[in-house]
Amino acid sequence: MNQLTVRGFDDALSDSMRRLAQQEGISLNQAALKLLRKGAGLSDGSEKPDTIGDSLDQFIGSWTAEEADALDAALEDFETIDESAWE
Repeated sequence: MNQLTVRGFDDALSDSMRRLAQQEGISLNQAALKLLRKGAGLSDGSEKPDTIGDSLDQFIGSWTAEEADALDAALEDFETIDESAWE
C-alpha cells in the first residue's frame, strides 16, 4: 500500500469527509479514499461483482405506469420460448 500526505483541507472538505465517515461508520482515511476515488472517476469498491454500471440510473422511477405497461406489453412476445428452435 502506498501512503500519501495531503495538506490544505478546507473546512468544507473536512466537514464533508467527517460526515461521510460518520454516516457510513468508516474511518476518516476510508472516507478520504472513497472521495478521492469518486473524484477520480474510479470505482469505490462497493459495487457488487455483478453490477454492470449506473448509466441508466437516471431513468429509475421516471416512467409513468402507462409507459411501463406499454413496454411490458411490447416485450411479451419475448417471454415465449419457441421449442422448435431447440430441435
